[in-house]
Amino acid sequence: MRRLLEIRGVFVHSSRGNRLNDINLSISSGERVALVGSNGSGKSSLLAVANGTLIPDSGKVLWQNCSTSNLGQRQRRKIGTLWQDLRLVEELNVAQNINSGALANRNLLWALANLLKPIELNACSECLKKVGLSTSILSAMVSELSGGQRQRVAIARLLRQKPELILADEPLFSLDPILAKEILHLFLDNTMTSDMDEERTLLMSLHQPSFFRHFDRVIALKSGRVVFDQPADCLDEEALALIYGSA
Repeated sequence: MRRLLEIRGVFVHSSRGNRLNDINLSISSGERVALVGSNGSGKSSLLAVANGTLIPDSGKVLWQNCSTSNLGQRQRRKIGTLWQDLRLVEELNVAQNINSGALANRNLLWALANLLKPIELNACSECLKKVGLSTSILSAMVSELSGGQRQRVAIARLLRQKPELILADEPLFSLDPILAKEILHLFLDNTMTSDMDEERTLLMSLHQPSFFRHFDRVIALKSGRVVFDQPADCLDEEALALIYGSA
Protein backbone atom coordinates (compact mmCIF):
# COMPACT_ATOMS: atom_id res chain seq x y z
CA MET A 1 0.00 0.00 0.00
CA ARG A 2 1.13 3.55 -0.76
CA ARG A 3 1.94 5.68 2.25
CA LEU A 4 -0.30 8.74 2.01
CA LEU A 5 0.14 10.59 5.29
CA GLU A 6 3.12 10.61 7.60
CA ILE A 7 3.39 12.47 10.91
CA ARG A 8 6.84 12.63 12.46
CA GLY A 9 7.67 13.90 15.94
CA VAL A 10 4.77 16.36 16.05
CA PHE A 11 4.19 18.58 19.09
CA VAL A 12 1.39 21.10 19.48
CA HIS A 13 1.68 23.28 22.58
CA SER A 14 -1.00 25.13 24.51
CA SER A 15 -1.19 27.13 27.73
CA ARG A 16 -2.38 23.99 29.52
CA GLY A 17 0.37 21.74 28.21
CA ASN A 18 0.91 19.80 25.01
CA ARG A 19 -2.21 19.18 22.93
CA LEU A 20 -0.13 16.72 20.91
CA ASN A 21 2.99 15.16 22.34
CA ASP A 22 5.57 13.53 20.04
CA ILE A 23 3.10 12.00 17.56
CA ASN A 24 4.59 9.49 15.13
CA LEU A 25 2.33 7.59 12.76
CA SER A 26 1.58 6.93 9.11
CA ILE A 27 -1.59 6.19 7.14
CA SER A 28 -1.49 4.12 3.95
CA SER A 29 -3.89 4.01 1.03
CA GLY A 30 -6.99 1.92 1.56
CA GLU A 31 -6.76 1.84 5.36
CA ARG A 32 -9.85 2.47 7.46
CA VAL A 33 -8.58 3.78 10.77
CA ALA A 34 -10.50 4.64 13.95
CA LEU A 35 -8.99 7.45 16.03
CA VAL A 36 -10.18 7.04 19.62
CA GLY A 37 -9.68 8.50 23.07
CA SER A 38 -11.45 10.47 25.78
CA ASN A 39 -12.58 14.07 25.29
CA GLY A 40 -9.54 16.34 25.28
CA SER A 41 -7.14 13.56 24.31
CA GLY A 42 -6.07 15.39 21.13
CA LYS A 43 -8.18 13.74 18.41
CA SER A 44 -9.47 16.96 16.81
CA SER A 45 -6.00 18.52 17.01
CA LEU A 46 -4.48 15.52 15.25
CA LEU A 47 -7.06 15.71 12.44
CA ALA A 48 -6.39 19.45 12.07
CA VAL A 49 -2.66 18.76 11.83
CA ALA A 50 -3.33 16.03 9.26
CA ASN A 51 -5.23 18.34 6.91
CA GLY A 52 -2.87 21.27 7.35
CA THR A 53 -5.20 23.68 9.15
CA LEU A 54 -3.19 23.43 12.39
CA ILE A 55 0.56 24.00 12.07
CA PRO A 56 2.52 22.00 14.66
CA ASP A 57 5.07 23.75 16.86
CA SER A 58 7.61 21.12 15.87
CA GLY A 59 7.78 17.99 13.75
CA LYS A 60 6.81 17.17 10.17
CA VAL A 61 3.53 16.37 8.44
CA LEU A 62 3.94 14.85 4.98
CA TRP A 63 1.31 14.15 2.33
CA GLN A 64 2.76 11.75 -0.24
CA ASN A 65 6.26 12.82 0.87
CA CYS A 66 5.48 16.54 0.51
CA SER A 67 5.09 18.85 3.51
CA THR A 68 1.44 19.83 4.01
CA SER A 69 2.57 23.44 4.45
CA ASN A 70 3.72 23.45 0.81
CA LEU A 71 0.70 21.81 -0.82
CA GLY A 72 -1.09 23.56 -3.67
CA GLN A 73 -4.86 23.79 -3.90
CA ARG A 74 -5.22 20.74 -6.14
CA GLN A 75 -3.09 18.65 -3.80
CA ARG A 76 -5.03 19.84 -0.76
CA ARG A 77 -8.34 18.76 -2.29
CA LYS A 78 -7.07 15.15 -2.10
CA ILE A 79 -7.65 15.44 1.67
CA GLY A 80 -11.32 15.83 2.56
CA THR A 81 -12.46 16.74 6.06
CA LEU A 82 -15.82 16.44 7.81
CA TRP A 83 -15.84 18.51 11.00
CA GLN A 84 -18.24 18.04 13.90
CA ASP A 85 -20.15 21.22 12.99
CA LEU A 86 -20.38 20.03 9.32
CA ARG A 87 -19.67 23.60 8.04
CA LEU A 88 -22.57 23.66 5.61
CA VAL A 89 -23.60 27.08 4.29
CA GLU A 90 -27.08 27.78 5.62
CA GLU A 91 -27.82 30.44 2.99
CA LEU A 92 -27.25 28.04 0.09
CA ASN A 93 -29.32 25.10 -1.09
CA VAL A 94 -28.32 21.45 -1.06
CA ALA A 95 -26.92 21.38 -4.62
CA GLN A 96 -24.81 24.50 -4.03
CA ASN A 97 -23.40 23.01 -0.83
CA ILE A 98 -22.56 19.73 -2.55
CA ASN A 99 -20.87 21.59 -5.40
CA SER A 100 -18.63 23.40 -2.93
CA GLY A 101 -16.76 20.12 -2.66
CA ALA A 102 -15.58 20.57 -6.25
CA LEU A 103 -14.27 24.13 -5.86
CA ALA A 104 -10.60 23.13 -5.80
CA ASN A 105 -10.94 21.78 -9.34
CA ARG A 106 -12.86 24.76 -10.74
CA ASN A 107 -12.16 28.39 -11.51
CA LEU A 108 -13.66 31.55 -10.04
CA LEU A 109 -16.26 31.89 -12.79
CA TRP A 110 -17.56 28.40 -12.06
CA ALA A 111 -17.81 29.21 -8.36
CA LEU A 112 -19.72 32.43 -9.06
CA ALA A 113 -22.05 30.65 -11.47
CA ASN A 114 -22.83 28.05 -8.80
CA LEU A 115 -23.75 30.81 -6.35
CA LEU A 116 -26.18 32.35 -8.83
CA LYS A 117 -27.76 29.06 -9.89
CA PRO A 118 -26.77 25.47 -9.02
CA ILE A 119 -24.93 23.76 -11.89
CA GLU A 120 -23.81 20.21 -12.73
CA LEU A 121 -26.92 18.84 -11.07
CA ASN A 122 -26.36 15.32 -12.41
CA ALA A 123 -23.11 15.06 -10.45
CA CYS A 124 -24.85 16.37 -7.34
CA SER A 125 -27.67 13.86 -7.81
CA GLU A 126 -25.22 10.96 -7.98
CA CYS A 127 -23.62 12.04 -4.71
CA LEU A 128 -27.03 12.29 -3.03
CA LYS A 129 -27.98 8.81 -4.19
CA LYS A 130 -24.78 7.39 -2.71
CA VAL A 131 -25.74 8.72 0.72
CA GLY A 132 -29.32 7.52 0.51
CA LEU A 133 -31.08 10.84 -0.08
CA SER A 134 -33.71 11.69 -2.69
CA THR A 135 -32.68 14.06 -5.46
CA SER A 136 -35.89 15.99 -4.75
CA ILE A 137 -34.08 17.90 -2.00
CA LEU A 138 -31.45 19.39 -4.35
CA SER A 139 -33.20 22.75 -4.30
CA ALA A 140 -34.01 22.69 -0.57
CA MET A 141 -32.22 25.11 1.73
CA VAL A 142 -29.84 23.46 4.16
CA SER A 143 -31.59 25.23 7.03
CA GLU A 144 -34.74 23.20 6.24
CA LEU A 145 -33.05 19.80 6.67
CA SER A 146 -33.15 17.43 9.63
CA GLY A 147 -29.97 16.58 11.51
CA GLY A 148 -29.61 13.24 9.74
CA GLN A 149 -30.13 14.83 6.32
CA ARG A 150 -27.50 17.47 7.09
CA GLN A 151 -24.98 14.75 7.97
CA ARG A 152 -25.67 13.00 4.67
CA VAL A 153 -25.41 16.20 2.62
CA ALA A 154 -22.03 16.90 4.23
CA ILE A 155 -20.87 13.41 3.25
CA ALA A 156 -22.22 13.96 -0.29
CA ARG A 157 -20.10 17.13 -0.45
CA LEU A 158 -17.05 15.03 0.45
CA LEU A 159 -17.86 12.55 -2.33
CA ARG A 160 -18.15 15.46 -4.78
CA GLN A 161 -14.63 16.47 -3.75
CA LYS A 162 -13.29 12.98 -4.59
CA PRO A 163 -10.56 12.95 -1.93
CA GLU A 164 -8.04 10.17 -1.51
CA LEU A 165 -8.12 10.58 2.28
CA ILE A 166 -11.25 11.34 4.32
CA LEU A 167 -10.78 12.80 7.80
CA ALA A 168 -13.96 12.69 9.89
CA ASP A 169 -14.14 14.41 13.29
CA GLU A 170 -16.71 12.67 15.50
CA PRO A 171 -19.37 12.34 12.77
CA LEU A 172 -21.41 9.99 14.99
CA PHE A 173 -21.36 12.24 18.06
CA SER A 174 -24.82 12.94 19.58
CA LEU A 175 -26.59 10.72 17.02
CA ASP A 176 -28.99 8.05 18.19
CA PRO A 177 -27.61 4.48 17.84
CA ILE A 178 -29.60 3.62 14.71
CA LEU A 179 -28.65 6.80 12.83
CA ALA A 180 -25.03 6.52 14.01
CA LYS A 181 -24.79 3.04 12.54
CA GLU A 182 -26.31 4.24 9.25
CA ILE A 183 -23.87 7.16 8.99
CA LEU A 184 -20.91 4.91 9.82
CA HIS A 185 -21.83 2.52 7.02
CA LEU A 186 -22.22 5.44 4.59
CA PHE A 187 -18.55 6.20 5.19
CA LEU A 188 -17.47 2.57 4.99
CA ASP A 189 -19.59 1.81 1.91
CA ASN A 190 -18.33 4.85 0.00
CA THR A 191 -14.62 4.16 0.28
CA MET A 192 -14.39 3.00 -3.35
CA THR A 193 -13.53 5.88 -5.66
CA SER A 194 -15.44 6.27 -8.89
CA ASP A 195 -12.43 7.07 -11.04
CA MET A 196 -9.68 4.81 -9.72
CA ASP A 197 -9.28 1.19 -8.70
CA GLU A 198 -7.95 1.77 -5.20
CA GLU A 199 -9.93 2.51 -2.10
CA ARG A 200 -10.32 5.82 -0.42
CA THR A 201 -8.61 6.02 2.93
CA LEU A 202 -10.56 6.87 6.07
CA LEU A 203 -9.39 8.29 9.41
CA MET A 204 -12.39 8.79 11.70
CA SER A 205 -12.44 9.89 15.32
CA LEU A 206 -15.17 8.33 17.44
CA HIS A 207 -16.06 7.16 20.93
CA GLN A 208 -18.31 4.13 20.57
CA PRO A 209 -16.25 0.94 21.23
CA SER A 210 -18.95 -1.17 19.54
CA PHE A 211 -18.00 0.42 16.21
CA PHE A 212 -14.23 -0.14 16.45
CA ARG A 213 -14.47 -3.63 14.94
CA HIS A 214 -15.60 -2.14 11.61
CA PHE A 215 -12.14 -0.61 11.09
CA ASP A 216 -8.84 -2.15 10.02
CA ARG A 217 -6.82 -0.34 12.65
CA VAL A 218 -7.31 1.61 15.87
CA ILE A 219 -5.10 4.52 16.97
CA ALA A 220 -5.74 5.73 20.52
CA LEU A 221 -4.66 9.02 22.06
CA LYS A 222 -4.38 9.85 25.74
CA SER A 223 -3.17 13.25 26.96
CA GLY A 224 -1.90 14.01 23.47
CA ARG A 225 0.15 10.81 23.13
CA VAL A 226 -0.39 7.68 21.05
CA VAL A 227 -0.95 4.87 23.56
CA PHE A 228 -2.32 2.23 21.18
CA ASP A 229 -1.81 1.61 17.45
CA GLN A 230 -2.83 -1.91 16.44
CA PRO A 231 -5.24 -3.83 14.21
CA ALA A 232 -8.80 -3.49 15.50
CA ASP A 233 -9.02 -7.15 16.49
CA CYS A 234 -6.18 -6.59 18.99
CA LEU A 235 -8.31 -4.17 21.00
CA ASP A 236 -9.31 -5.99 24.19
CA GLU A 237 -10.58 -5.01 27.64
CA GLU A 238 -7.05 -4.34 28.88
CA ALA A 239 -6.39 -1.95 25.98
CA LEU A 240 -9.72 -0.16 26.55
CA ALA A 241 -8.81 0.28 30.22
CA LEU A 242 -5.47 1.80 29.17
CA ILE A 243 -7.18 4.20 26.74
CA TYR A 244 -10.10 5.31 28.88
CA GLY A 245 -8.81 4.72 32.40
CA SER A 246 -8.01 7.64 34.69
CA ALA A 247 -4.43 6.58 35.43
